Amino acid sequence: RAAARASEHQPDLIYDFRELLDRKDIDAIFVATPVNLHKEMAVATLEVHKNLYLEKPMGIDAVEVQAVHQAAESSRGRLQLGFQLRFHPSRVTTIKHIHSGGIGKVLYLQGNRHTGDLPREKKWFFDKNMAGQMIVEQAVHIVDLMNWVMGTHPIQAYGAGGINLYENIPPGRTTWDHYVAIYEYPGNIQLCFTHIFFDPRGFTGIQERVWGSEYAADLPTGTIYKLDPKNRSKLAKAEKLDTDDDDLRDATQRSVDSFFKCIRDSEEPLNNADWGRLATLSCIMGRIAVEEKRVVKWSEVAI
Repeated sequence: RAAARASEHQPDLIYDFRELLDRKDIDAIFVATPVNLHKEMAVATLEVHKNLYLEKPMGIDAVEVQAVHQAAESSRGRLQLGFQLRFHPSRVTTIKHIHSGGIGKVLYLQGNRHTGDLPREKKWFFDKNMAGQMIVEQAVHIVDLMNWVMGTHPIQAYGAGGINLYENIPPGRTTWDHYVAIYEYPGNIQLCFTHIFFDPRGFTGIQERVWGSEYAADLPTGTIYKLDPKNRSKLAKAEKLDTDDDDLRDATQRSVDSFFKCIRDSEEPLNNADWGRLATLSCIMGRIAVEEKRVVKWSEVAI
């Protein structure tokens, strides 16, 4: 099926990914598989010192994340994680603005990923042993952005969730259809992240927001809103930040192009192994918190 879809490009067909590792004409490998295969493929690629674009997350659990991170540290190849939102112009501009003090002191963070249910043809999405739950497979994008905003990882998490609508749909489903995870960063800064798979189209959607002592910021749109405690009757003044970017490439293409540039110019990727480790472990910490409905400390996952 894959060969038929890619027939116009006439790709070489292989049946074991290790065949790629032995080829001298290949400098870089992309791994975009179910999460339970990431660690095996990533470590094998890095051990032969090939450059690796690894789709997020780094692995299923903390042991796998540690193995990939150590392999990256020992490899002459470069590792870039597939956090393409780090290349989205509005998000990049807004986070730089936050880092420059443009919204004042950061006070609170919010992330929502509210959609319809997952595509049923991707059966591994519904198997927690293959996907690591959607907090690890999908939420890691937004958690990575919030770690970037804060410049560090959360120190603890609490959460709850489960399956309220899609019980055994599709048959054998073990991934949740909703959950909430509350993260705490140093300085008593909270991130409230909610993930819902029964959201009516157009009702809420995806949101990434940061509140500061002077402004609140919406990352996807690059818009900031002035905080005026004295104003109780008028809508807050909105200001669109200038991205100064006429490039029409989408964030994924920008991320891939940056990967190739880092290889050619011997540069460290923006979304490197260190940031990949922090984002993945943050989500694993949140997963444990939701599963066990308790506060989970960073020290429990940062092995």
